Amino acid sequence: MPLPPILRNLRLPVIGSPLFIVSNPDLVIAQCKAGIVGSFPALNARPQSVLAEWLKRIIGALGEHDAKHPQRPAAPFAVNQIVHRSNPRLMDDLETCVKFKVPITISSLGAREEVNAAVHFYGGIVLHDVISSAFGRKAIEKGADGLIAVAAGAGGHAGTLSPFALIQEIRAWFDGPLALSGAIATGGAVLAAQAMGADLAYIGSAFIATDEANARDAYKQMIVESGAADIVYTDYFSGVLGSYLKPSVRQAGYDPDALPAEGKATMDISGDSKAWRDIWSAGQGIGAVRQVMPVADLVARLDAEYRAARARLLGSGT
Repeated sequence: MPLPPILRNLRLPVIGSPLFIVSNPDLVIAQCKAGIVGSFPALNARPQSVLAEWLKRIIGALGEHDAKHPQRPAAPFAVNQIVHRSNPRLMDDLETCVKFKVPITISSLGAREEVNAAVHFYGGIVLHDVISSAFGRKAIEKGADGLIAVAAGAGGHAGTLSPFALIQEIRAWFDGPLALSGAIATGGAVLAAQAMGADLAYIGSAFIATDEANARDAYKQMIVESGAADIVYTDYFSGVLGSYLKPSVRQAGYDPDALPAEGKATMDISGDSKAWRDIWSAGQGIGAVRQVMPVADLVARLDAEYRAARARLLGSGT
């Protein structure tokens, strides 16, 4: 099945994943101008009234860009909605996004028919992130347009399955839009995601180490200095299994190699806990991040790597 029109004609088949606290209008605008889908969690706009201000700014900036560069229009943007029942803002945030006709909604932590229906009412699409084929089926049955397969190695609330296993199981029954998340930080990895059956790559951690990201300089530098071995996977801090930088865990006074087996009894998505604010998330792909740079430069690097990898494979006759 071909991609919906809104996901075609990207400079690179990439979605910049919504990063809790880190993603802001500056990052989203830069991603979209560079030719990839930019996104942010609705919960990053605080208080709730700020969400409308963010959407006005993003839509206005992208409109100005398109007017000045009609031959190179900006990519669309997305807003991530945490649809879990523990999110008291969901309906207010959804109402705001419907008002501004947000083109792409990324839903997480549950699948809600009413959310999908609201987005479809104005012509938007919904991509739902899942960690298993079974969850993917439920999301599509409830009206999601596409899926984001969150595999092992991803940052944030990562899955545990190999991307090879997860993609092949989803593709056995679903031929719609499919993005892959999990340790993707190079153009070659973007091409590999497509080779195994995904339409798009979902990249988060690499964008933390950019000028536009709303992250402390120490966080960005820790991304640059760390590799896959510096990631700990635990539910101790937020009640949901997630990937965190070991050095930040140590800075917060914990031993990342001796965390209790059981985390919080309930999920914390408030952002007021140490998780996300003081204990920093990242995925296993950060070994490819070697310096902090502007988003435009990072996307240009990914694009060059993607084209070189494709040329190399075509040249080898494989």
